[in-house]
Amino acid sequence: MAILVDDPVWPAHGRLWAHLVSDADLRELHDFAAASGIPARSFDRDHYDVPEDAVPRLIEAGARHVSGKDLVRALIASGLRVTARERRGL
Repeated sequence: MAILVDDPVWPAHGRLWAHLVSDADLRELHDFAAASGIPARSFDRDHYDVPEDAVPRLIEAGARHVSGKDLVRALIASGLRVTARERRGL
């Protein structure tokens, strides 16, 4: 099991954001996020949105830095991915 974080490339609210996911278990993800000071409100169905300045701290805490493509591949392979269609409730 691993916690993965991608590059902060998503602009919102005047800053850049990255994604934090687990490749196996949401409980593992929630525990890691809480221990790393990431607020629960940052969780979005299958990932946490994390600000750019948190990424080095997350990597130091044990998150593996991966590309956005690799993060999505791992999330899909884990079975935890929530699709756009599911997000829309279709």
